Amino acid sequence: MRAEERHQRLLAWARSEGRVEVASIARELGVAVETVRRDLSGLERRGLVRRTHGGAYPVESAGFETDLARRGTLHVEDKRRIAAEGVRLLGGAETVFVDEGHTPRLLASLLPADRPLTVVTASLPTAAALAGSPNTTVLLLGGRVRTPTPATAGSWAAAMLSGFVIDLAYIGSDGISRESGLTTPDPVVADVKAKALEVSRRRVFLGHHGKFGAGGFCRFAEVADFEAIVTDTGLAAAEAHRYSLLGPRIIRV
Repeated sequence: MRAEERHQRLLAWARSEGRVEVASIARELGVAVETVRRDLSGLERRGLVRRTHGGAYPVESAGFETDLARRGTLHVEDKRRIAAEGVRLLGGAETVFVDEGHTPRLLASLLPADRPLTVVTASLPTAAALAGSPNTTVLLLGGRVRTPTPATAGSWAAAMLSGFVIDLAYIGSDGISRESGLTTPDPVVADVKAKALEVSRRRVFLGHHGKFGAGGFCRFAEVADFEAIVTDTGLAAAEAHRYSLLGPRIIRV
């Protein structure tokens, strides 16, 4: 099997399964483990996967986006710690924007239920989960429903946000880098995120360390736009320090 054919199969497996393991792929293809490692390194240089210990997972791009169900199976414990730490930054906020995505949805489930809180979101699962809380008012943004997340997006959602002044925005992204800022594959999603940041007094980014160094199609924010970035300890301390030099406090949990 030629290298390019192996690359295509590796990428297809990573995107369908959410992750590939070097040893199992080597057995499946009948090649050496070192060959699979070289193939994955080549895909990583092209920005298509991110290497991990013993395997790799796909990077989202303009042509590929992981659905919410798949995201919910990846790095679950890391995401729970990130979400819990994010809630600790709530402070006295009374109005909160909760972004689409799995980690923000975990955060929403941890928001205090013993005080009045207004939550603005484009995420259908987040809105549904919070709708039964007696002290929480949920405002679901209108617009076209995107299936991968699922969440609303587009000009209607952005226009609705423009009428608000929000205390705190919890934002996720498909990638974050010191050079390219925060990115996402879909332009209409980028518009909603950018508008949420624009109308919010405080801004916190929540993201697994695998998001760092990845770049996507549509930039919607700079690292310096955030007061805090919450991630896991998989982000090296030295790299966290480099991000902190751009302005935000970096919290590794």
